[in-house]
Amino acid sequence: MLSGARHSVWLYRAGFVAIALVLLFLRLLPLGSIAGDWPRPDFLLCLMLAWVTQRPDQLPTWLIALVVLVEDMVLMRPPGLWAAIVVLATEFLRARSALTRELGFVTEWLLISGVMVAMLLAYRLAFAIAFLAQPGFGFAFAQTIGSVLMYPAVVWGMRVVLRLRKPGAGEVDAKGRRI
Repeated sequence: MLSGARHSVWLYRAGFVAIALVLLFLRLLPLGSIAGDWPRPDFLLCLMLAWVTQRPDQLPTWLIALVVLVEDMVLMRPPGLWAAIVVLATEFLRARSALTRELGFVTEWLLISGVMVAMLLAYRLAFAIAFLAQPGFGFAFAQTIGSVLMYPAVVWGMRVVLRLRKPGAGEVDAKGRRI
């Protein structure tokens, strides 16, 4: 029983990495890159926040940090800054997994929205402190709003395609610990 559960956890982790690589590849493609067009939502961020909210036991911190660090390198962002912010945000949500289990979806969505806006502000604050050039606030805020609006679709896709649901009240993880 437990070896099957461990196998399934590693299968979900491999699936997460595969989905992250596909999303990163699609982000690199020059699709719809017309000047003045709306920015695309950050689907990978939505996926990570939804996964940590739904099943915190299946997505370890080191895997999130590694995936976002690779994304930083490929997208030529300051290495580690966005990764650190994403890790802090996911750990904030992971610490509140018992609370989010009891929340309705609208309240969870509001919590995720607040976390995404806080992440945007922290990233921009770090750039401002270091006197780095950054894109206009409207562009970054539009991407964050797009990500907030896409979050329900990502959660729905996770539930339908990946069959990931929030753990039940008495459910245990692969090591026998309560989730």
